[in-house]
Amino acid sequence: MKKAKLLSLLLALAMLLSLCACGAAPAETPAATEAPVEVAEAPTAEPAEESAEITVTDLIGRELTVTPGSYKRVVCIGAGALRLYSYIGDVSLLCGVEDIDNETLAERPKMFDSVARPYVLAYGDVFASLPSCGVGGPNAQSPEAEKILTCEPDIVISLYSDADKENALQEQLGVPVVTLLTGPDSVFDESFNESLRLLGTIFGESEKAEELIGFIAAERAEIEARTADIAEEEKPAVYICGLGNWGTTNHLMTAQDYVSFRVANVKNAVSGLGANGAQPIEAEKFVSLGEDMDAVIFDAAAVKNIKPLYAEDPAMFDTCRAWREGEAYLQLAYNAYYTNYEIALINTWFAAKIAYPDRFEDIDMAEVTDRVTTAFLGKALSEEIYACPNSFGGYQKIDTTTFFAGTQG
Repeated sequence: MKKAKLLSLLLALAMLLSLCACGAAPAETPAATEAPVEVAEAPTAEPAEESAEITVTDLIGRELTVTPGSYKRVVCIGAGALRLYSYIGDVSLLCGVEDIDNETLAERPKMFDSVARPYVLAYGDVFASLPSCGVGGPNAQSPEAEKILTCEPDIVISLYSDADKENALQEQLGVPVVTLLTGPDSVFDESFNESLRLLGTIFGESEKAEELIGFIAAERAEIEARTADIAEEEKPAVYICGLGNWGTTNHLMTAQDYVSFRVANVKNAVSGLGANGAQPIEAEKFVSLGEDMDAVIFDAAAVKNIKPLYAEDPAMFDTCRAWREGEAYLQLAYNAYYTNYEIALINTWFAAKIAYPDRFEDIDMAEVTDRVTTAFLGKALSEEIYACPNSFGGYQKIDTTTFFAGTQG
């Protein structure tokens, strides 16, 4: 009897242990089933994929294979290339610079040192720290492949426009050589926009490129809106002179298709020249136009060349009615190692302000300069630009009795 009770007790204990073992499994199951879910959901961001190669077409029609956003060592060659890159690209990626843009070098082209080049004012300290990728300057008609190679770039931005030579340079360097162009209408040209967009694509800065393009379009639209309803007979005739042309210019260098006048709806005092672009007119034509000039704008680049002419003949402007009536003005240099695009836009505001002072009375040129350079280069540069020797203090009305006879230039 006792044995039967003991056996029954042992059987009951075994059953209880078995039930406990079975009950433990559900408590452990959630941990077992949740663990894989946690592992799958844990990553909140996928690792960045490497940029894929794409094919782009540069501004002279060459197809190139590039890898957007991958470039770490950049060289810019040719007049204006570094300026354009500075608007969109990261200057810390530069691995070489032309001597003309390194103002710390003793032996280098110096013809533009006293003229405002905003990209040099903004980033000159960076340029000064870089090795040479060539001399640069107006007399440099071909790139210096050996110097470029020593900089070890992984991409080259160029403004040399010969396709065969660009292809040969690319073959020699073994890296993409991308050619930009900007067109005759300067900052308002669609080619300028296309160059900015191409830089944006290559360097992963498309948003920045579109912002700058939009800014320029908005500035143009405001200028045009203020002058759109002006009747033809109400437009003053303005003469632009001294536009840079390979560094040689004076009061006879002008243009019949000056884009700033077109955008600002200003009547150009010169027409019928038979060709577009900056070109000299004969002294006799300047005299014949004199009575029709309501205002005359001197580009600051011409002052150094006009001064000695004026010293020889102080009466050289007497046939110009605008000069006699004190309607003579100074704008900042339009060209200095190719076009200063931000200054080209600022000059358009100035031309509009001269022609239509009542409609642009609220426009302060220093504020415009700072707004534009901030959009282009990320820095307000009016003080530095106006302080350059050949800026003569910035935008101004000229005192016709003293300006060219004084110490300027």
